[in-house]
Amino acid sequence: MPHGQDIEGENDPESLSEYECMQCGKLLKAKTHPGECECGGEFQNRAKSLE
Repeated sequence: MPHGQDIEGENDPESLSEYECMQCGKLLKAKTHPGECECGGEFQNRAKSLE
């Protein structure tokens, strides 16, 4: 199930996406949206435009 911050068409199960916590700035790579950061912030796919 796609997450609201995943990029459509970029959900190749074999590729990793880079996510950044919008609160503390933690970076991680994952195949699917990691959910909530341990600091309580929301992760956003770094390939998604902030505009």
